[in-house]
Amino acid sequence: MRREPLILDFDGSVGHLPGSTTIALGDWQEAIRFGCTLSTFRRLRRRLDESMPAHYGTVLMGSGDYHHLTWPLVERQRAKGPFQLVVFDNHPDNMRFPWGIHCGSWVRKVAMLPYVDHVHVVGITSGDIGAGHAWENYLRPLLAGKLTYWCMDVDVDWAARLGLSSAFRRYADPDALTAAFVAMLGEAPQATYLSIDKDAFSVSTARTNWDQGRIEERHAMAIIDALRGHIIASDINGEVSAYRYSTWWKRLLSGMDGQAPVPQSELDAWQAQQRALNSRLLAAIDASCV
Repeated sequence: MRREPLILDFDGSVGHLPGSTTIALGDWQEAIRFGCTLSTFRRLRRRLDESMPAHYGTVLMGSGDYHHLTWPLVERQRAKGPFQLVVFDNHPDNMRFPWGIHCGSWVRKVAMLPYVDHVHVVGITSGDIGAGHAWENYLRPLLAGKLTYWCMDVDVDWAARLGLSSAFRRYADPDALTAAFVAMLGEAPQATYLSIDKDAFSVSTARTNWDQGRIEERHAMAIIDALRGHIIASDINGEVSAYRYSTWWKRLLSGMDGQAPVPQSELDAWQAQQRALNSRLLAAIDASCV
C-alpha cells in the first residue's frame, strides 16, 4: 500500500507532490533553519505533534538546513524499535554545537536513543571528519559503537590512534563504498529508518545549498533496493532554496560552512532537477518499505 508523502514546508522548495499532505511552516523558517535553541526546538515539536497526521509516508522538509528535524521524526518511530538509521550525507552531522541543536549536530542525539541500534552515515567526503576537525566530532557515539562513518577522500588516520578504526570505513570511490555497504546490509538485515540529504550526491545528480559528495543516483538506488522490506520510515532533504538570515550568527556560521548564495538564474533549473529526483527516490523507497 502506497504511503502518501508529508511535506514540512518551511521554505517552499519541495514544490507540488501529487497526493501529498503539506504542513505550512514558513513562519518558523528564521527560527529553525540551520539551528536553534533547544527551547525553540521543543516549541516546534509541539507544533508538529499537533499538526502531523497519524499515518504518513516519506517526510520532505526542504533544504538540508532542516536536517535536525530527523531527530523528532525518528523519535516518533520509537514503538517500532529497535531499528538502525541509514543516513545519506556528505557531512557527519555529529559536530559540536553548544547553543542548542543544528543541522550538523543532530546525529549524536539520535545515535544515543536506546531503541536506535546503530547510525550509518553514508557518503561523507567532507573535511569535517578529518584530523583538523577531529575535536569538533562528538566522540561518545563513535566510542560506544553506535555510529559509523562511511567515507571517501578524507584522511581519517587520526581515528585509529583513538581506537576508532571500526567507526571509520574509508573507500576509494562510490562504487566500492556502495558494494561494501550493500554487502553489510545483506549480512545483517534490520528494520531501518532512512534519511536522505542530497548533498551526499554529486552535483550532476542534484544541486544543493551545501558542498557536495560523490554518490550517484545509481548508488542510492542500489542501497535502497538492499533495504527492501526493511524501511519503516524515511525523510528527504537537501532541496535547493534561496534564503538570507535576519539573525547575524546564522549569517556568519552558514557562510563559514560554505553555503554560497544560489544564483536566481539557476534556481528554477536546479529545483526542477531536484523534484524529478524526488519522484524517483519516493518510488524506490515506497517499494522498499515494510
